[in-house]
Amino acid sequence: MTQVVLESITSRPCIKVMSPTISHSLVQVEKVSYSDGKRDILQHVSLTLKSGEIVSVVGPNGAGKTTLVKLIVGLIQPSMGKISYEPNLKIGYVPQKLQLDPLFPLTVQRFLQLGQTWSNEMLSKMLTEMGIKHVQQSPLQSISGGELQRVLLARALLREPQVLILDEPAQGVDLLGQGELYDLIAEIRDKHQCAILLVSHDLNIVMARTNFVVCLNQHVCCSGNPEKVSKDPAFAALFGRAAEGLAFYTHHHDHHHDVHGAVISKKHEGSSHE
Repeated sequence: MTQVVLESITSRPCIKVMSPTISHSLVQVEKVSYSDGKRDILQHVSLTLKSGEIVSVVGPNGAGKTTLVKLIVGLIQPSMGKISYEPNLKIGYVPQKLQLDPLFPLTVQRFLQLGQTWSNEMLSKMLTEMGIKHVQQSPLQSISGGELQRVLLARALLREPQVLILDEPAQGVDLLGQGELYDLIAEIRDKHQCAILLVSHDLNIVMARTNFVVCLNQHVCCSGNPEKVSKDPAFAALFGRAAEGLAFYTHHHDHHHDVHGAVISKKHEGSSHE
C-alpha cells in the first residue's frame, strides 16, 4: 500500500498496483481528469515519475498544478483515468503552505518527531544534510522561510520515500536562497535516488535543474526535456515574454549562500552550521 509521508493525511489513497514488469516507473498518471462539479480542472493528464529523475510541472495560476499533486498523493480521487504506483511505495509530500499557530510552542526537533520516534542522532544527521543543524532546538515560528522549507524537506525525507513531491518549495524564500534550495533538491535526487515531482513558477531555476518538464494548463500543453519544451510554441504562448531567453546552464562556483543569503566559502562549509 502506498504510504504518504505527511502527518495531516490520515487515510491512504485507493490505488492500482503496477505490474512488476514496469517497476522502473514508480508512479504512472494515465489520462487523468478531475472536475469539482462546477468546472473541469484537469483534462486527460498523463505523466510518469521514475527513480532518480526530477519532473517539473509548470503552468500559470489556476492551471491545476496543485490539484495534480493532490491526486497523486491521494488526497482526492480522479474523475476519470487512473494513477498506478509501484507496490509498497512511500511518497514524501511537502505542501505549498504550512499553517503555524504562533501561540503553540514547538521546536524544530519536536515538529520532526510528531507522530514518530526518530533518535536525536537521526534528526541531527538529516538536519545537517539539509544545512540547518543550527535550528534543531529553535522554535519553529522563529526560523526563516528558507529554513522552514528545509525543515519540511527533512521531515519528508526521514521516512526514506521513493517519491518526493514538492508543491512550490521556494515560497517564502528570498531570491538568493531559491537557487541554493533548488541545488539542494538536485542533491537529494542524486543522493537518495528518489523520483521528485516539483511544482514551481520559477522558470529559469526549474528549467536549468530538471530532467523532464510538463507544461500544464488544465491539460498537458507540451512536455519533454527543458530545451525541447522551451522551443515549443505552446510553451511560448503560455508564458509569453517570461519564456524568452531561458538559459540552460549549471552555475558552478567556489562558494554558496546560506539560508539567509550570506556567502559561505567551500572550505568552511563543513563547519558553517555547527
